[in-house]
Amino acid sequence: MNLKVKSFQVADSIDIKSFKSAYAGKTNFADSDELFYQVEAFKFLYVFKYGIVCFLGYDETEMSALLQMIASHCKNFFEQKLSDEFDIETDAPTVNYGYNKIGIPDPSMDAIRLIMLNVSQSVSLDYYDQQTNILLEETNHHTQALEKKGKIDLVDKELKKYIGRTLNLKNKIAANLYIFDSPESTWEDESLSKLDIGLKKTFDLQSRFRTTQEGLQIVKDNLELFKDLLQYRNSVVLEWVIIALILVEVLNIFVEKLFK
Repeated sequence: MNLKVKSFQVADSIDIKSFKSAYAGKTNFADSDELFYQVEAFKFLYVFKYGIVCFLGYDETEMSALLQMIASHCKNFFEQKLSDEFDIETDAPTVNYGYNKIGIPDPSMDAIRLIMLNVSQSVSLDYYDQQTNILLEETNHHTQALEKKGKIDLVDKELKKYIGRTLNLKNKIAANLYIFDSPESTWEDESLSKLDIGLKKTFDLQSRFRTTQEGLQIVKDNLELFKDLLQYRNSVVLEWVIIALILVEVLNIFVEKLFK
């Protein structure tokens, strides 16, 4: 049997508690970050707090309807959604990995959940990588302006917002991605542990995660430089203001003495 997993980044975040109350399905696993449902024998739904919805065994119409239902439980629902597909062949003699697919003999529910988790982490990494690249492009714009003009075209408030966006993205990645952690189900099951390791290699999760982190670090380092330059610029302006005030005071004293 061939099964298809499809995962979507639908929003910045999903209110897990709200969705759980509204959706009638019975959860096979639930915590404050995730909801995992087995709807039928080979039909699963996985919902993540960080804005990911993953389907297995759903057709396009069913997925579209459920995504519309989930929209009301989302913060900043995306009209344009990142997605990824992954195929599971359930009649393979042994576990084997291919391009966007895996062969596995008689997959258990834990194995299916693990596959859906890794596909979802991959989509989320794509999203965070996209956001990081936007920040990098903005940073490059300002560094090029610094090279050509000898100054940056940023005011203090804009820089603070820029720093806030970068830190917010770093915090989201740290809170929502557990690329280097394995689910509890793999701790005491060697076959699940091997499956998890194999999936992480297939999706190249750790390398992609490091690349995203390095991109954010580059942005952060540049922002520190921009902040220092703005502080220097502001201190120079302040010095000139103080000098101007002193000159005004001196002139005022001189005029008073002259007319006396």
